[in-house]
Amino acid sequence: MIAAASDAIWDNRAACGRMYKVTCTGATNAGVAQPCKGTSVVVKIVDYCPPPGCRATIDLSQEAFAAIADLNAGKIDIDYVQV
Repeated sequence: MIAAASDAIWDNRAACGRMYKVTCTGATNAGVAQPCKGTSVVVKIVDYCPPPGCRATIDLSQEAFAAIADLNAGKIDIDYVQV
């Protein structure tokens, strides 16, 4: 399971290789009212998600996103902690 990091945690490449436990906490839009599956996923930061395209703290791979939320949501609120 992999992800990209935004400036918020990228830390001038220091975040590359770090592991984060990510949990879906809720929806960000009206697309899917209850997107969360009630699970968490541990992802490895392998890339940088630069602005302005990156609007998230952690951009999950499709596989990682699907493990914690409905893919149709597109974007979700998360909690994350380095592990």
